[in-house]
Amino acid sequence: MPDPALPTEQLDVLIVGAGISGIDGAWHLQKRCPGKSYAILEGRERIGGTWDLFRYPGIRSDSDMYTLGFPFRPWTGKKSIADGADIRAYVEETAAEFGIDRRIRFRHRVTRAEWSSAEARWTVEAETPDGPRRYRARFLYLGSGYYDYENGYRPEWPDEKSFKGRFVHPQFWPEDLDHAGKRIVVIGSGATAVTLVPALAETAAHVTMLQRSPSWIVARPSEDGIARRLQRLLPARAAARTIRLKNVLLGMLFFQRSRKRPDKVRALLLKWVGEQLPDRDIADFVPAYNPWDQRVCLVPDGDLFRTMREGRVSVVTDTIDTFTKHGIRLASGAELEADIVVTATGLVVKVLGGIAISVDGVPVNPAEHISYKGMMLSDVPNLVLSFGYTNASWTLKCDLTARYFCRLVRHMDAQGLDICVPRLPAAGIERQPMLDFSSGYVQRAAASLPGQGTAPPWRVYQNYFKDFAALGLGTVTDGVMEFRKAG
Repeated sequence: MPDPALPTEQLDVLIVGAGISGIDGAWHLQKRCPGKSYAILEGRERIGGTWDLFRYPGIRSDSDMYTLGFPFRPWTGKKSIADGADIRAYVEETAAEFGIDRRIRFRHRVTRAEWSSAEARWTVEAETPDGPRRYRARFLYLGSGYYDYENGYRPEWPDEKSFKGRFVHPQFWPEDLDHAGKRIVVIGSGATAVTLVPALAETAAHVTMLQRSPSWIVARPSEDGIARRLQRLLPARAAARTIRLKNVLLGMLFFQRSRKRPDKVRALLLKWVGEQLPDRDIADFVPAYNPWDQRVCLVPDGDLFRTMREGRVSVVTDTIDTFTKHGIRLASGAELEADIVVTATGLVVKVLGGIAISVDGVPVNPAEHISYKGMMLSDVPNLVLSFGYTNASWTLKCDLTARYFCRLVRHMDAQGLDICVPRLPAAGIERQPMLDFSSGYVQRAAASLPGQGTAPPWRVYQNYFKDFAALGLGTVTDGVMEFRKAG
């Protein structure tokens, strides 16, 4: 039971997380629901979320900034594929410009959230440097992402302790690590690995990317020439909207083509790799799965391929047999010498930010619920999940979610309502996995994720235009959302 002695603050909306999702949600709330009281609880010491946590060499976006950026404050930087430090600064500047930073309570880690239908309020508890603190709010808006900030995925290998070098996980990159002149093995072939490898190669003696299996990798210019021309020719607002629409369309066309004609897209991607590595065997870049069964890795300006052509990077496809004193012995019998081993082996998914949530005393297990419009859970009142796309920029879906949430709040205010809760039909629905992705981090977390249905509003579309129609234009009184007053 809640401790009655804890200091308590009353709010209309409580936002969890001061990354892109939380800042976007706060801006829309200020703009579209003026007068609503809110606060943002951030467990860490700074704004930025992902872009503050990850500090490894070369950290950058793997989506273009014209869609990853906020539509209400368009990205104007030179690079379309931006560095992590520039993204972090952009998010911080956005929060400061609109006064959102004054609403953030740093080092407030939310541990528990309890809903009372009788009171139509969430009671939320957070650990702070000054001890536990309580908040009560009509709505709980989770912009806390989907992975564990305190733990990264890290397999165990035979005889690790015999290795005399240093292990490093990208999620916890040490500030004191000097990799100049060192032999480095990066284990992994996902977005983090292909970002790290060329950055480390700038000063390392040699870098080897050791992959169990290849990933799809595509080279793309770090600067968008069309976008830069449009910015010169059109007024700022018109240019931003045109560039955003262009990139959304191109991304969707590529994804849909990959799903409908994977053979054609496979051939095209392999042709591009061959152009980057002429006169070389590209077997290490031929995945067993189709494009967009997992996220396609982006290498701006082909930097990974450039460092391979220069002889500073090698890619090896093999599995680890054991660690040795000086490196790794592979299943093939080959040995990789290393001074540093970087385990770019993935994320740990953490649903609902790891918060213990209950409704009228009953614990909420996300795996037992169905996602409503990709932003709420069945039978959980007044709770919004700001969850972005896996096949496009995260912000695109988060921004639609924030807009819809504000429409929902305005409707409830106009009708004098207190509670909104998506209700499943009495006959139930056919359940499917929420994320149709074969990536390791998704498969490891499949049993803990909410499900989805086969038809709207229970279907989770990885499609911006379908979501725009449902969240931007569709009615909030859809016959599925149940509204009522407190008690």
